[in-house]
Amino acid sequence: MASTVTIQRSVSGKINQNGRIVIPAAIREQMGLKAGDTVMMEVEDGVLRMESHRARIRRIQEEVARYCKPGPLASDELIAERREEARREEEEFAREQAERERWAKVDQVA
Repeated sequence: MASTVTIQRSVSGKINQNGRIVIPAAIREQMGLKAGDTVMMEVEDGVLRMESHRARIRRIQEEVARYCKPGPLASDELIAERREEARREEEEFAREQAERERWAKVDQVA
């Protein structure tokens, strides 16, 4: 399965009978790929696009970062709201418990 680097960013290669193709060492090095790494592949308009798993995560993080507002994280706000709600529920439970105990004493006296 020989491949020839025609220009720095372009290579040609052949697909073997098992459907495999060798990624030349220079390309693997440019992509930061090592044996055993995962690559993500997709075809769009007949063009195969391949990127390392790390590169895809980094790209998606950059895309999502454009939509993130500066300031506190929504998850932190949600957690704070839930903690406040839990604190109020505990206070209400304690008040109701005290009320039940007060009524239990009244029932014992009567």
